[in-house]
Amino acid sequence: MQLMPDSPLRRATLEVESHVGAQGWDQAPRLFALVPTAELVAREPALADQLADDPGGITPVEQDGIPADRSLEDVLLDITWPDTVAGCAAVIERIMLPPEAEESLPDDPDDLLAVVAAHPDRREVRLVAAVTRDGRAHSAVRAREPLDAELLEGPDLVPGLIEHLRRTLA
Repeated sequence: MQLMPDSPLRRATLEVESHVGAQGWDQAPRLFALVPTAELVAREPALADQLADDPGGITPVEQDGIPADRSLEDVLLDITWPDTVAGCAAVIERIMLPPEAEESLPDDPDDLLAVVAAHPDRREVRLVAAVTRDGRAHSAVRAREPLDAELLEGPDLVPGLIEHLRRTLA
């Protein structure tokens, strides 16, 4: 496995994945503001003992839950972040199929859900995407099975989710 270059954004992405992953599977989508750690400590000195002493670090701050009656993508259309937020991250669980399965998928959304749910090669995955105002992105993908599934990571593993997040920072 090739290691990704370390950066504050990568560390924040991996922290979000670890935090959400520790709570198991079958979770609702989650959204995080990414705040420069130094600025957070300056505003909230009592947090200094809880946060890493990393002057260039980024701290994920979990936001209130996504409404159950709306998709994460729909909610992201309505979000804009204040200037104090350097970036944002989202976590969502999805079912993925191998590329060759896409050719035989039906167009009807209801039929599509049924076919994907029953497909023998489907994989449940947790997707994490994080972006910053200056255009950087990092993402991580973990399969539900096997239990010790390797965490895949890179700058553009989930391009659609990354694009949705970037729009919230514009």
